[in-house]
Amino acid sequence: MTGEAPDIERAFHLEFFRDHLGFERGLSPRTIDAYLREARRLAAFADSEGVADPAGVTYGLLRDHVARLAGEGRAASTVALTVYALRGYFRFLLVEGAIESDPSKRLEAPQAGRSLPDVLALHEIEALIGAVDRENRTAPRDIAIIEFLYGCGLRVSELLALKVRDLDLEEGFVGVHGKGGRDRLVPVGADADLAVRRYLGITRPELDRGESAGHIFLNAQGRPLSRMGVLKILRRHVERAGILKRVTPHTLRHSFATHLLEGGADLASVQEMLGHADISTTEIYTHVDRSHLRQVHRSHHPRG
Repeated sequence: MTGEAPDIERAFHLEFFRDHLGFERGLSPRTIDAYLREARRLAAFADSEGVADPAGVTYGLLRDHVARLAGEGRAASTVALTVYALRGYFRFLLVEGAIESDPSKRLEAPQAGRSLPDVLALHEIEALIGAVDRENRTAPRDIAIIEFLYGCGLRVSELLALKVRDLDLEEGFVGVHGKGGRDRLVPVGADADLAVRRYLGITRPELDRGESAGHIFLNAQGRPLSRMGVLKILRRHVERAGILKRVTPHTLRHSFATHLLEGGADLASVQEMLGHADISTTEIYTHVDRSHLRQVHRSHHPRG
């Protein structure tokens, strides 16, 4: 069902919301316009989904709306503005008695000013691994680090926390201790499996001097690697590979998620492997997947 614009304005109390922003909150005309624009976008989306008034808006519908905007490639700051505006809108509706509960309370905004990192193409991943100097005694360690960041989608903090006992290579999984005390099992692919076996069999015993505390990845002094240590290792190989993008450990995690989605993985499975508490966080990653789909369509469809 798609209503006429005046009907939507009336049903979603948008005129009263504008008066509230101006007279009660005293916001500038520019801010009022921005907040009203976001409320109107939501109203139009809700109407297109068959929701006739704000009382019928659920958290799921809000989440879908924000994910759709993020999927269009909007900056994180723009998506954050949408979330803040909608929170203000629903607080107003709650106070006015137009709704009984606030569906926006659980809506999370991406951090303003932070954009999602670049994604490495598969050939760049291969170039990065190929750039590791095999003559260096720490080469098996460095390859295993890259394979686990990319092949398992780990956060750098999760990588550094891994201990030998967390590996179950016979079953093909690694136990990961994630944010907020959430543990999960992540599949270890064939390349990551081979890389970590080589490292554990040769290099780690050479590095371990009894100060490892069981951690998998060690520095040259035999102690657990630090976050800065991983970043330096990655930068060295990025430079050798001639990759001009800014590459951090999170770039490899982001590439992991993006490549899975491009390959047809379902969002819930990717959410579980990434360790996201809320699927709306995982949905932010789909903007790259959708860009990829648009590119495939343009390149291969006769009317693309």
